[in-house]
Amino acid sequence: MTMFFANPYDISAIGFYFDNVETYKDKAAKLKNAHGDSVEEFEIEFIDGEAIDAALAKAWGLYQSNIHEFFEACEKWEEHEKIRFIIAVGECGYSFEYGKDDIDLLDVDIYGCATLRELAEQFIDDGLFGDIPPHLENYIDIDAMAHDLSFDYTQTEVAGESFVYRCG
Repeated sequence: MTMFFANPYDISAIGFYFDNVETYKDKAAKLKNAHGDSVEEFEIEFIDGEAIDAALAKAWGLYQSNIHEFFEACEKWEEHEKIRFIIAVGECGYSFEYGKDDIDLLDVDIYGCATLRELAEQFIDDGLFGDIPPHLENYIDIDAMAHDLSFDYTQTEVAGESFVYRCG
């Protein structure tokens, strides 16, 4: 279960925990400050839940105005879509409007590699550099290839998993 805290900007009010949009809306509508006035503005804080959802919340930039879309995306998106969003928006700085933009169209290449060296090896295995005769395989400088890849690719960690990515 994912848990959040709505922290009022009004310092005379006490915030509340919630785990779904309905609970948030209900508690927010009923909350009063020490003077009996309605509380209107909250900072939304991620408290507990899966690491991928914590990373998604951070990249999302949670506000009371977008909490509904966040919950919908958490339920609807698969893990690879969440990772794409986290890297594209959180790392590359792309903008994304839920419901209008397509998550699959974010221009970012993501590889499940821990290092640039692993990416260079994957590119060799995939034949990106053509056929390499067996007698020349020992002469390939993979570290130099990894260094060259570092000009276009970046390593990151999302929810404990390592990735290498390139922004389009």
